[in-house]
Amino acid sequence: MSEKLDMQSPNWANLNSKFIAERFPNCVTESADGIKIDFDLLKQELSNDLIDGTKERYRLEWPGKKEAIVTANLPTTKTLRPIREDSVDFDNTENIYIEGDNLEVLKLLQESYLGKIKMIYIDPPYNTGKDFVYKDNFSKDAQDELFESGQRDENNQRLVVNPETAGRYHSDWLTMMYPRLKLARNLLIEDGVIFISIADEEVHNLRKLGDEIFGEINFAGQFIWKKKQGGGNDSNVLVIEHEYIICYCKSVNVFQFNLDINYKLDDALYPNKDEKGEYGLITLDKSSIRFSESLVFEIIDKEGNSYHPRVIKGKQSCWRWGKKKVEEDFDQLVFKNGNVYTKYYRPDGITPKSLLIDTIYGRTETGNDDIKKIFDNQNPFSYPKPISLIKHFAMIGSSDGDIILDFYSGSGTTANAILQINADEKTNRKFIQVQLPEKTDEKSEAFKNGYFNICEIGKERIRRAGKIIKREKLQKAESEGIFAEFKDTQDYGFRVYRLSDSNMQDVYYKPQDYKQASLELFSDNVKTDRTADDLLAQVMLDWGLPLSLKIEQVEISGKQVFKVAENSLYACFDKNIDEQFAKELASSKPLRVVFRDAGFKDDTAKTNVKQLLKQLSPETEMKVI
Repeated sequence: MSEKLDMQSPNWANLNSKFIAERFPNCVTESADGIKIDFDLLKQELSNDLIDGTKERYRLEWPGKKEAIVTANLPTTKTLRPIREDSVDFDNTENIYIEGDNLEVLKLLQESYLGKIKMIYIDPPYNTGKDFVYKDNFSKDAQDELFESGQRDENNQRLVVNPETAGRYHSDWLTMMYPRLKLARNLLIEDGVIFISIADEEVHNLRKLGDEIFGEINFAGQFIWKKKQGGGNDSNVLVIEHEYIICYCKSVNVFQFNLDINYKLDDALYPNKDEKGEYGLITLDKSSIRFSESLVFEIIDKEGNSYHPRVIKGKQSCWRWGKKKVEEDFDQLVFKNGNVYTKYYRPDGITPKSLLIDTIYGRTETGNDDIKKIFDNQNPFSYPKPISLIKHFAMIGSSDGDIILDFYSGSGTTANAILQINADEKTNRKFIQVQLPEKTDEKSEAFKNGYFNICEIGKERIRRAGKIIKREKLQKAESEGIFAEFKDTQDYGFRVYRLSDSNMQDVYYKPQDYKQASLELFSDNVKTDRTADDLLAQVMLDWGLPLSLKIEQVEISGKQVFKVAENSLYACFDKNIDEQFAKELASSKPLRVVFRDAGFKDDTAKTNVKQLLKQLSPETEMKVI
């Protein structure tokens, strides 16, 4: 049947609404007339000021929501400074570890990683009344902020307990989570996915928050993880043995989970084996399917024996296959014990299940055992998630070459899991870990062992995990007699960056003047304590280049030059840049080149260098800082 022509002009209101909904799913709401665009919310998305709106609608509301939207939209003047001494194989690794407030970091990653992250896993504060929440500064000056917070972390960020007795117990938690999830969504690739661990206190609000930010249609599922067996009472009436992992995809139209290859299938279901693999048998006749006369017919095997659908429990059954399929796939039929069967082979994996049992995916104690193995039977971090659980999400939610982000990385379980998967599966998944350097308790085991903040624990865990995995692979190769031919190309490294104020003098970064993408800044505007490494990191962020790109350091005409991803970017921050240097550099035909504005020999040299690059390497884009 042919589709009829509409015979009318396009409905631009509907088309424009669809356009807006794709880019701002949180602005889609319900009304008496169906799905509509919430223009109050859309106005708020397009403004850095608070927009009033009193229209009734179906949506999640809380005190502080508009401020949270503003917070997500406000630019940041921060930057990331590389810490080479804490890193492993800095110039070559594709893994990233970032110390600092995750809200500011997520903003900094918006250009370099927009639409590039395949999977996000986070284990945020659960809001039990004892956990800490981030109290983000909206528009208060430093003195007001200091007075109101009463407590700061070492990065001058507010980090306070959110007690159940607080008047904004749920609101403060939602205000914390909203901008972070909103910015996280931007980073996901179209077939990307986010997993969020959560407990009973906020699971209902997280679902509503997720529906608003990611779109209700993109809700992929809610996993239930059995984290323990029995134990103390977690509520007034129940022993809580589980937690939840809420899952949203970026776009339901393109997202699909990988098969779960670790789920233990019952071997008894596959007692037979042929050239295709292990298989079981299932009868061709079934009484549980809808009866059809056309599916009741005689089948004769190669020996001439006749078979008909049976009467099962007083009900006439029928074949599952029609006559044509029986004829076409006759060789797939098995005639045994007077019945007709078809084969079902052991699958490579199963569709992921929502119930995650502890015997396969670990429990709370498993996470403790994991970290004790790495820290010589010491436990510097209480109750981290088990590696087996995070491995499961990474296996079903990502593939070889994908980037996995965790911006509440804690002890570094996600990074540990990715290193283990890459070793087991011979893949090259990459991780980005973000963690606020929260101070450890002075009475804790971690503090006594020299780990004065959580980041120190996370970084050391990744270092140690890499060494253990590498050693185990070598031992396995030796035991299998392939040591001589064994080549380990796995990336065990990670680059450490630390959130910091801008490399540029503050006078050039007033909020009303700041443009993050701009590199055409005034001369002599770099702070005196900043290194070439610092400047390169900010250039990469401003130019939208991933921080994981390979970095080489070469010498051209006696000057230090950073080569990023072959010829993607050349950066030189030395002084006395002149025409001779430009000629030699141009021979490499870099796509981009950046200099320090005060680094040219003189104004004439600056003009000549620009002209020489245009003449000798016309594809090169030159900028200065």
